[in-house]
This record gives sequence, C-alpha cells and structure tokens, in this order.
Amino acid sequence: MRPKQAKPKLKIISLGGLGEVGKNMTVFEYENDIIVVDCGLAFPGNEMLGIDLVIPDTTYLVKNIDKIRAFIITHGHEDHIGGLPYILRDVNIPIYGTSLTTALIENKLIEHGLMDTTTRVVIQNGETIKFGNSFKVEFINSNHSITDSVMLSIWTPVGTIIHTGDFKIDYTPIRGKVVNLHRLAELGQKGVLALLSDSTNSERPGYTQSERVVGETLSEVFSKYKDRRIMVATFASNVDRVQQIINAAGETKRKVNVMGRSMVNVVKIASELGYLDIPKNTLIEVNDLKRYTDDKVVIIMTGSQGEPMAALSRMSKSEHRQVDIKPGDVVILSATPIPGNEKTVSNVINDLTKKGAIVIKDDTHVSGHAAQEEQKLMIALIKPKYFVPVHGEYRHLQAHANTAINMGIKKENIPILAIGDVLELDKTSIKVTGTVPSGQVLVDGLGVGDVGNIVLRDRKHLSEDGLLIAVMTLDDTGRVVAGPDIISRGFVYVREAENLMDQARNVVRKTLDKCERNQITDWMLIKTHVRDDLRDFVWQKTKRSPMVLPIIMEV
Repeated sequence: MRPKQAKPKLKIISLGGLGEVGKNMTVFEYENDIIVVDCGLAFPGNEMLGIDLVIPDTTYLVKNIDKIRAFIITHGHEDHIGGLPYILRDVNIPIYGTSLTTALIENKLIEHGLMDTTTRVVIQNGETIKFGNSFKVEFINSNHSITDSVMLSIWTPVGTIIHTGDFKIDYTPIRGKVVNLHRLAELGQKGVLALLSDSTNSERPGYTQSERVVGETLSEVFSKYKDRRIMVATFASNVDRVQQIINAAGETKRKVNVMGRSMVNVVKIASELGYLDIPKNTLIEVNDLKRYTDDKVVIIMTGSQGEPMAALSRMSKSEHRQVDIKPGDVVILSATPIPGNEKTVSNVINDLTKKGAIVIKDDTHVSGHAAQEEQKLMIALIKPKYFVPVHGEYRHLQAHANTAINMGIKKENIPILAIGDVLELDKTSIKVTGTVPSGQVLVDGLGVGDVGNIVLRDRKHLSEDGLLIAVMTLDDTGRVVAGPDIISRGFVYVREAENLMDQARNVVRKTLDKCERNQITDWMLIKTHVRDDLRDFVWQKTKRSPMVLPIIMEV
C-alpha cells in the first residue's frame, strides 16, 4: 500500500521589510505559482559610502522566474515601488496596481527605458483577479499617507491570507473612502487563515490622528504669518499633504510654486489623474516668484529629511540658484525624520535659523501607519488563526506580536520572521522550514550589485585614513630604474610632511634593494613586500593606517 502523499503547503517568504525599514517584498508560493507583493528600496546607511540605494536580493525569484505570475503593489511609496526599475531587468513580469500607484511606477519606467518592455495592469478597489491556478487576489480600499493604497485578500488552496500593506484607519480621509472595514469583517466571519499586518507604529499606544489634523495646523500657520513668505517641505509622495497645503494657500490667496524634481513629477501625475484639486492659475514657475510679494506666495518643496541635494538643504546653505532664505521666511517641516536622518535634519534647521527663518515642525505631520488601537481593531475584525507581523524592525515586530497575544491569538501561532525565512502553513500547522538567499543589493550609479562588502570596506578605509601610493619603475630583471615616488591622498599634505615622505621613500627603496639582492622578480611579491614595509613604517610614525597602493611600471 502506497504511503499517503502530503498535501502541499503555502510558502510565505519575505525578501525585505522584516527587521528593517524599507525594501518591502513578500513572496507567496504554492506549488507552481508565485505572486510577489511589493518591490521596494531602502536608503543607504551612513556606513554605505557612495551608495545611492539598496534593493532586495532577488536570487530566489530569478531561480523561480517561470513560476512568478505578478508583482502586486499595495501603494506608491519608494519603499514599495522603488526597486522595480532595477529588479525588472532580471525579473520582468506584469505589475498590478491602482491608478496612482501605476502612474508613479510608469514615471520610473520611462526614466529607465523600461516602458515598452513592462506590462502594467491598472486595478480597481474591490476587484478580484486570478493568478495562475493557486491564487485569487481581492484589492481592498485602505488608508495611508498616499492615496490609492490597498490591502490584499489572497485566496489560496489552504485558506485566505490578508496582507494589510501600510495602513492606518482614517475616518476623515482627505480623498477617497475610509478603509473598507465592512469587507474585512465579512472576510473575518468567513474565516481567515493568516493576517500579515503593518508593524511600523506597533510601539505607539492609542490611535494615529487623521490627516485632516495637519490641514488645521497649516491653516493656522498661514493665517498667523499672512505677511510672510511661506515654504513647506514634505514627502513628494504625500499627495494628501500637498492638497492641504494648496488648500491653505487658496484660503490666503497665495500662488504656489512646486520645487524639486520628484515633487514636480508627483504633482503633475496626481493632478492629471484627478488626485489633486488645483484651482486654475494657482501654480507658478520659480522664475515668477519675484513678481509677487512675500504674502502672495508659498513654495512646496522636497528636503524634509535633510537630503543634501534637495531644494531646502541647498537653500539653507545659499546654494540654490533661484531662491535664497531671508530673515522672516516661515519654513514648515511637514514630516517626521526617518530614523537615522535626525542629525541631517537638525543641521538644516540650524542653517535655516542662522539665516533668520522661522522654522515650524510641531503638529505639522501625522503618521500614515496604524497605532496599537487600530492594530487591535484589525485583528478583532479579521480574527485570523495565524498572525505574522511585517514591515518593521525586530522591536516593532515583537511589540505587534505582543498586541496579538493580548487579543487572544496563541503565541505559537505568531511567528516572528527574518528576511529569507521560508514560512510554511496550512490549516493545521505553521512553521519556518528553511531559508532562501536574501539580504541587500547595493545600487551605485548605473551599477546594480557590483559593489559589495569588500568595496564598502575599502571605501570606509579610504574615508578614515586616506591613501598612500608608492610608484616605482623596474626593468624585466627587477632592477629599479626610477623612483620610488610617494603620493598622498587624504593621508597627509605632502608640502607640510616632506620629511615623512622622504623617510617613506627610503623605506621603499630599501625594500626594493632587498628584493633585488634576494633575486625576487615576481611583481606581486615585490608589491607585497613594499606594502607591508611601508604600512609598518607609517604606523610606527603616525599611528595611522592609510591604504597603501604600490604601483610598478615596466621599461
């Protein structure tokens, strides 16, 4: 008698967004079908010198590309769409998203020359689409800090999975409807196997405030400083925030200038699609600002995170070609610093204050993520058997798990995952059964993945201790014909350290003489001796360790 074959289980694999903030990507796999939810990027840390951005490691997707049916995107933020232009080069599969989300993606595809080779499918809230033989996905209206966000109800052969994406419950959204709590409750009544829920604000008690609260603050500031020029820095993708700034400008009869490439692009796309209501003749070009008095203009710009090349940062240092900060200007920072950006934001505020600007940053921002009471409501409505906290650092995942336990979900039914973990589940069990390749791929300019840990280590070394180059000319017998010459970059200023450079030349000359006496002619071996002796000498003299680079020229 044949042994009974085990039924397949659903696999859930996170390739980003767990134990970290950013580069969100989650894989759902059942037999021969895979769908991928989100494809984001993260911004580099201070130790990633020269790196532009970080994307997920998609080795597993490339290996299983024949199984992949779609990228399904929950909303248009960079940490959910930013990786697409780079990952589509190796994993070119159709992209599904709502209208605004798709338009923001297409803007990236145009920039990278991928429009003609990429399939985009615009979906509507409430729509259900089948993917392969294993998945049906319903797109459920949600609230977040960008319009057109969705949650996902994913039907699988083992049960229904709900993925919240980034969400909060805003009963008075600026545009669109409240998150579809009725539909979520219906799904909960029918039975939900697992809930994957946004953990970003899981340490915050209470509720996240409505976006309209910011609108009230903006109106108060505009009324208070009605005779001053006003500038507002915020995230380009926060379309609802931009709308409220435009509303406040309209109330005080101000013209609006939009500044910064990403901000200009988003405003253009959102207004064309009807997600921004901009009264006629409201927008003006930057060159037109000088035609209006200070009380008649407001500038909306990027730079709320202290980005060095953003408009606000350049203005604060008098490096902007068209606009400079002057005493009495009112600058509103309508965003909370992302963890790690606090110092750069503080530096910008200091520079603005030195110029006499009035900087306002209190009560000018609300989060787009659910706090604990909203997270509890989500669990209460959906009543999942299994709960998987996603989107956040480990402490956020653990805090969300604790909330779920307090809501009555068994601790053994709440796995806290790391990226690369393979979670297998069905109606009777849930457990991590293995791992897949995961981590981060570094993007530097046009290069994707060609900068690794060794290159980063070298960059860090160079940034800390500088470079010392020893140049020598040898003939084919290893005899010194010219040199050695010592070149310093970022180590010491040669004209003020001539004695040290002379001693370094003598060290290299003695090393070359020793190699010649010992009949060492292999260039690699000669370079090794020069590098070791020069490094030892410099350390003894300076207690510093510059990168030593021997260069041999042949005649």
